Amino acid sequence: MAEPAPSVDLMMPYYGDVPLMQAAVRSVQAQTDPDWHLTVVDDGQEPGVPEWFAELADPRISYLRNEVNLGISANFQKCLELAERDRLTIMGCDDLLLPSYVASVRALAAANPGVGLIQPGVRVIDENGEPASSLVDSIKRRRYAPKELLHGTGPVLLQGEELALSLLRGNWLYFPSLSWRTDAIQATTGFREDLRVVQDLAVILQLVEHGERLVAGGDEAFAYRRHSQSESSKAATDGTRFDESRRFFTDTARRMDEIGWHRAALVSRRHRSTRLHALTLAPTALRQRDAAAFGRLVRYAASTK
Repeated sequence: MAEPAPSVDLMMPYYGDVPLMQAAVRSVQAQTDPDWHLTVVDDGQEPGVPEWFAELADPRISYLRNEVNLGISANFQKCLELAERDRLTIMGCDDLLLPSYVASVRALAAANPGVGLIQPGVRVIDENGEPASSLVDSIKRRRYAPKELLHGTGPVLLQGEELALSLLRGNWLYFPSLSWRTDAIQATTGFREDLRVVQDLAVILQLVEHGERLVAGGDEAFAYRRHSQSESSKAATDGTRFDESRRFFTDTARRMDEIGWHRAALVSRRHRSTRLHALTLAPTALRQRDAAAFGRLVRYAASTK
């Protein structure tokens, strides 16, 4: 007897651009599969937002505004704690679900019972919603993602040290597109306050260490918006994300050694992909005459541990 397809909680930690958030909400409403519930947790104070949700009057959508600003990680954690359905997606407030997202996630989950993480096919778009291509995305697809995804022969199933090794070489996943098994991610320590940019990889590696599997691939079902004002883009340009990365990868290498995943530990210790990324950003810092950022980027790119 086939496993029933699970129901889906869509959580949106919101701050920032109102029109992009509204477009994201409308993309949820356009799902072909009705078995979903959206919860928006507003961490800002933009005027008119509560009224807009009240006018929607959609019983499938819950809207909450934080009394005080929690910050990125704490607001993500609140979304995580509010989830009640079988599966959970923490989508970006500037990203879009394609109409088949919920249907794709439920189908992949039904075909792979108990799977901890699902990433359907992802399309990258720019500020205007047009298809985009960047060096980062090209490297993700061609160098780090499993070859089955590049050649369109997925979905692919990964787990254990092989999965940890793959992600530590270069994190080819798009965090906002991920569907998590709710009880699995709620059993982790969640989103760390001391991490701004790599908190997603930290949570994923906890799940991998605990034996969870990842299914990735299939038709495009999610539109990931890449633009210069995102938190990760700003932190990358000024070089601060790499201070965090050095600490994270050093700690992760130690943990991988402790559990006997020595190949993954070696890759984490080298963290070549992030050092290469830092090097590619150094000319931008130089053009912007940001000597401090340029120095951070070059030092990180040249580091060996």
